Amino acid sequence: MLFNSYIFIFLFFPLCLLGFYGLKKVNSTWAKVWLIGFSLWFYGYFNIRYLCIMIFSILLNYGAYRLMIARSYKKSILITGVSANLLLLFYFKYFDFFIENINAVFGTSMAMRNIVLPLGISFFTFQQISFLADTYRGELKECSFVDYALFVSFFPQLIAGPIVTHDEMLPQFKEIG
Repeated sequence: MLFNSYIFIFLFFPLCLLGFYGLKKVNSTWAKVWLIGFSLWFYGYFNIRYLCIMIFSILLNYGAYRLMIARSYKKSILITGVSANLLLLFYFKYFDFFIENINAVFGTSMAMRNIVLPLGISFFTFQQISFLADTYRGELKECSFVDYALFVSFFPQLIAGPIVTHDEMLPQFKEIG
C-alpha cells in the first residue's frame, strides 16, 4: 500500500485515525494495539508472507531483550540476537547474490532461490539491532511488548525510514496514555 493510493487515503488512514482516537479515550494500550494491527496490515498488504517474517523478527528480538534484562550473560545474548538478525537479513537480501557469485567463480550450477526481498527489512532489522545494543549498554530498562511491537512496526516509518532509536519513539508512545 502506498501513501498516495486510494485505499490508503480513503480507507486505511481514516479507519486508523478514527479507531486510534476512539480507543485512546478508553484505554491507551488498546489504542497502541490498534496501531500495531494497522501497521501489520500496512506491511502485509504488499505480500502476506512478509508479515510472518516481521512477526518472527519482533518475537525473536523481544525475547532477546527480555533475556538480557533478566540474565547476567548479556553479551552472549547480544551476540546471538545480532547474529540472528544479520542471518535473516543476509538470507533475504544477499543469499541469491552469494549463490550467483559462487556459481560464477567456481563454475557450479547451484540453484538460485529467487527470494523476494521483504520491504523495509533493513530498516526494521537495524532498528532492532540498535534496540538490543542499547539494552546491552543499560540504556533501556523497561519496555512492554506492545510498545516494542509498535516501535518496530509503526507504519509511517516502516518502509521508508528513517531508522529510529528507542529513545526517540518510546517516550512518545508513553505519552499516548
